[in-house]
Amino acid sequence: MLSISKIDSPMGRHIYSQRLGTVEPVFGNLESNKGLNRFTLRGKTKVNAQWLMYCMVHAIEKIATQGQQ
Repeated sequence: MLSISKIDSPMGRHIYSQRLGTVEPVFGNLESNKGLNRFTLRGKTKVNAQWLMYCMVHAIEKIATQGQQ
């Protein structure tokens, strides 16, 4: 587990600020726009497959929108 002192260091703040710009928007998109606030399947294999499907949809949409620019 990451300690608070590591996050409060200058390097920790820099790394965390990069995470906010790269990772958090993906989770926000999946939760808000795609409705992934819980998994609808049971079992590790099925949940993993569902997660990968959501990730694939996110990636395809990102490629589609980036290709139009």
